[in-house]
Amino acid sequence: MSEDLASDVGVGKLFTDPDPDKAREYFRSKSRVMKDKLMDVSQAVSLFISDGDYVAIGGFGTNRIPTAVLHEILRQGKKELGLSGHTATHDFQILAAGGAINRVDVAYVVGLEARGLSKAARRLFEEAHIEVCEWTNAALAWRYRAAAMGIPFMPARVMFGTDTFKYSAAKQIHCPFTGKKLLALPALYPDVAIIHVHRADKFGNAQIDGITVSDFDVARAAKRVILTTERIIDNEEIRKDPSRTLIPYYCVDAVCHVPYGSYPGNMPYEYFSDEEHLRQWLASDGHASTLEPFLQKYVFGTKNFSEYIELCGGWEKLLELRKLEFIHEQEPDQVAM
Repeated sequence: MSEDLASDVGVGKLFTDPDPDKAREYFRSKSRVMKDKLMDVSQAVSLFISDGDYVAIGGFGTNRIPTAVLHEILRQGKKELGLSGHTATHDFQILAAGGAINRVDVAYVVGLEARGLSKAARRLFEEAHIEVCEWTNAALAWRYRAAAMGIPFMPARVMFGTDTFKYSAAKQIHCPFTGKKLLALPALYPDVAIIHVHRADKFGNAQIDGITVSDFDVARAAKRVILTTERIIDNEEIRKDPSRTLIPYYCVDAVCHVPYGSYPGNMPYEYFSDEEHLRQWLASDGHASTLEPFLQKYVFGTKNFSEYIELCGGWEKLLELRKLEFIHEQEPDQVAM
């Protein structure tokens, strides 16, 4: 590489192979049979997530996160996972607290939004216990888009003149039509995507209400997809309005029925986030002496997500959160954060 181009390449490590032909080899062998994929979360994690895999997670922040699968990853002791830190908050923090991840493409992960910073997640970076490559949320979204399109990179005009570009794995190129500078964002093909949805049939045809973030592209970019869903509906219901199927069955490997599966996060139009429990999380994760007992109580000490929900207040708490979500939709000022 010439000396004058050296600064045109980010110094970050590329954790995934952007070659679309290599990805296509995998997708070509993936079954497109419309078969029953219903299974419990424990089985899905055991079958489709292996140590060392690179994971992408759907949703946004604490909204529509697949908490049940994240807890199960910790229970099964999965290790050395890579993670796409695209709009990630509590999902990253759960995996970080459990020691499950060793590398991350990071845009936004340490903050729990307006609630504060996760000290346990922050320590991973401060003490260099995790490999890091930096991006923006938009850059990671476009990396998924490139993979979903089957191309090796997406040209964009982001991150120029920033340290984010410097510590990314992007490369500067010139447009063949205008000669203008662009950044080449490498395609991102996760080994597995974990996405929580509002409803799905047993084959994996899934619908999401409200903002979909990047889940359309994530599901098509990932080699394997685990869905958790609030409701299982008949395929006939899916067929009544095919335009609502954001994720088609042939992308999906496992369908897990997990009502309230985004708890303690928010599920748009269903239930509000449990702010009390999230505050307890942040209060406990400041030090190992308080974080480890918290994890033992709420994750390792429970057999499954249902036990976790019961421990956190059960049906009474969930009804309260449903009411809060309704108030939030109708009169936002009445919801206390």
